[in-house]
Amino acid sequence: MRTVQTVTSQAKVSESNRSRILHHLFRNGICSRAQISKALGLTPAAITKITARLLDAGIIEETGDIEGDKNRRSIGLRLDENLFHFIGVKFARSIVQIGVFNLAGLCLSLRDLPTVTNDTIVQTIQLVHTSVDALLGTDPRIIAVGMAVPGPYLRTVGRTVLVSSMRAWRTVNFLREFKSAFRVPVFIEQDARAGALANYLFDRSGSCSNLAYYLIGEGVGLGIIDSGTLINGTLGAATELGHISIDMHGRPCECGNVGCLERYCSAVVIHETIISRDLVPHAKELGHAEACNALFQLADAGDARARLLVEEVGQYAGFGCVTIINGYNPERIVIGDIVAQGGQRLLSAIREVVDEHVIPELRDSTTITLSALPSDAVICGAAAVAIIYFLDHPSMFFDVATASMSSNAPKR
Repeated sequence: MRTVQTVTSQAKVSESNRSRILHHLFRNGICSRAQISKALGLTPAAITKITARLLDAGIIEETGDIEGDKNRRSIGLRLDENLFHFIGVKFARSIVQIGVFNLAGLCLSLRDLPTVTNDTIVQTIQLVHTSVDALLGTDPRIIAVGMAVPGPYLRTVGRTVLVSSMRAWRTVNFLREFKSAFRVPVFIEQDARAGALANYLFDRSGSCSNLAYYLIGEGVGLGIIDSGTLINGTLGAATELGHISIDMHGRPCECGNVGCLERYCSAVVIHETIISRDLVPHAKELGHAEACNALFQLADAGDARARLLVEEVGQYAGFGCVTIINGYNPERIVIGDIVAQGGQRLLSAIREVVDEHVIPELRDSTTITLSALPSDAVICGAAAVAIIYFLDHPSMFFDVATASMSSNAPKR
């Protein structure tokens, strides 16, 4: 009789091989069983057995004849990017968005919830519940929900321990609120790490396995993928770049530190500076993103004071890149979120700081770009959090995928 340990070990191997096949199809498109066998080093018999289970669950499908090795005809297999849909929910300070995405990261719908304040967070959470339920009721293809939340996020606890300028968010336990709230599984990740996943999965123009996503929005965050794996830390709160000090005698931060990067280049601080310098008319009445976009438009139109502020922000953000390069040595840094809308002027200021302050060998091995994703990386990344679980743990989705296929089957 086989021991429980042996059965468990075999189950893990089977799940690992299913995942490898899905990742291969996700990256390479239509492939024959023979091509998958050769690429992954699995026997043809093993490939046949594993793909049969994935076909039965409706997770992959056959596409008909394709040309195989030595001009032999083979049956193609693929992950249909439109077969399943994923909900992404982005929680920022004042911004909450809900989108529906396909397996390729294409945004199918996007909704902005009303601007959030400390006094409306409870209502916002309830609106997320009702909005997600409504989407699940109208789209049977949806098989998972991903959520991206501000950091530092304690993964096992379910709570963000600090959200500067929006203290009430600290009272929300995302796991308690959402983990078992819907008919499909829910997965939650820190926002910058979600953005890193989005760029890793969906930006094929510069795909690499050592990637940093530098989020400069209402907060400042960092997600690092090292050799294809997210860096998480003991509590799930690693790579909190926004709370690394760039000035030991600098501005105080709500985290208890002084000189935190977030106090110099976040959209919240830019908005405060716009108001104090009287750069944008009626700036007090605008949201943080609106004020920043107005600033960037002024800079593009040639306003000298607006250009100066964009360059100042770029210099501070540049010291964040210095820290990223020295601390993690990524192949690529992708800058995204609200402040990235500063465009090439911002990027040039960032690169000037990096050129001056980073060892040439490290500097020259790192490319720094603005996000090229068609959607905001964090909302897209929220969906990517669910998609990566789907690719990594396909057996979790056998039942929900089968139910989804049944709901989409043509009526007789």
